Amino acid sequence: MTIVYLGLGSNLGDRSRQLAEARRLLAERGAAVRRASRVHETEPYGVTDQPRFLNQVLEVDWAGSPRQLLATAKAIERELGRTPTFRWGPRAIDVDLLLFGDATVREPDLVIPHPGLRRPFVLVGLRELRPDLAAGLDPSDPPAGSDPAPGAGGPGAGW
Repeated sequence: MTIVYLGLGSNLGDRSRQLAEARRLLAERGAAVRRASRVHETEPYGVTDQPRFLNQVLEVDWAGSPRQLLATAKAIERELGRTPTFRWGPRAIDVDLLLFGDATVREPDLVIPHPGLRRPFVLVGLRELRPDLAAGLDPSDPPAGSDPAPGAGGPGAGW
């Protein structure tokens, strides 16, 4: 088993229900939730003209690979109504792989640690679960090649 940290977010529909359904489906599909941060209501990141988000960080046990967990996360997003949109746009649910044990992955569609790990809405939940991991992550000093600041462009369509 690998200890994995997942970020959940929702700003469309019944946000609390979306997070609860994502937690349930993750557990049903093999991501055993060890701990969960509190749910935090946060301002949108990047594109601010949209509803506020509910965000949460989960600590889970996962027996498979990062690629298998990504496939599971994307299937859950689709099942809960997420559709492709623009980068940093509104979404019914978002399930992000933040950390996967001590693995580093650099693939076109999967980067671990997650490029948005230093975002304040991620750090607040991660600090609750693992203050030691969050301590060295300063949101004002992202690493080179990481998630660009809002308005700076970059790849991806928010999906």
